[in-house]
Amino acid sequence: MAREFHPPSPEALAALLDWYVANDVDVAIEEEAVNRLVPRPAEEPPPPVERGLPPIAEPAPRPQPMIATAASPEADAQAAREAAASAATLDELRDILGRFEGCALKTTAKSLVLAEGNPKARVMLVGDPPGRDEDLQGEVFAGPSGTMLDRMLKAIGLLRSDVYVTPIVPWRPPGNRALTPQEAAVCRPFLERQIELVDPDFLICLGATAAKELLQTSEGILRLRGQWRPYVIGGREIRAMATLHPSHLLLQPLQKRLVWRDLLSLKAALDAST
Repeated sequence: MAREFHPPSPEALAALLDWYVANDVDVAIEEEAVNRLVPRPAEEPPPPVERGLPPIAEPAPRPQPMIATAASPEADAQAAREAAASAATLDELRDILGRFEGCALKTTAKSLVLAEGNPKARVMLVGDPPGRDEDLQGEVFAGPSGTMLDRMLKAIGLLRSDVYVTPIVPWRPPGNRALTPQEAAVCRPFLERQIELVDPDFLICLGATAAKELLQTSEGILRLRGQWRPYVIGGREIRAMATLHPSHLLLQPLQKRLVWRDLLSLKAALDAST
């Protein structure tokens, strides 16, 4: 009569394992029985390890560094003049500027800040180089200075959409530093082409840098502001005037009275030529 098999209880298995541990049993039972009283044949020694130096691998060819071929300032300015002259519309000019690599300012700026407003406006405003807010947002006169500009225009019955606004250069100088003569010379053809395409009746320079570069003068902005001067381009004479930059008024509120006089002069000129 077959006896029933009863598996050992967990307690019995635990006791067996304890016995194994107490007797230093650390090898499981193998598939075949091993007579450990018979000496085992000696195993063949492993092949000797080569102790010689490993072969010297040929070094991988180092990638050749990119060579930046920097053109001369004169060549960059000439390339800018040719590129700007090829633009038949403001949209084409924007596209050309987006692909133009001849100005170092582009390599450090985040955004191309070109223009906004009415491309057929009678009044064109040219401001100082873009600042931090303009560079981050890619917009002309962004942030507090933009709000101040809107108030200035509203004071004489204009909106930003009634005028055409652009900076003197389309990229922000690092840290808002001053423009170098080379940077100004390279960017000038693009500004001049904008003026030709918009063909305004009045040019207003907002700030010292814009006035200095556009009117080609070394006079200070406080002496220069409020005076109408001729600006000749494409065989046509445009009336131009400089005034203080909106960001300057945020720092010097008392000088708003000077800008108010300049704005009144612009309004009178607009009314007289209507």
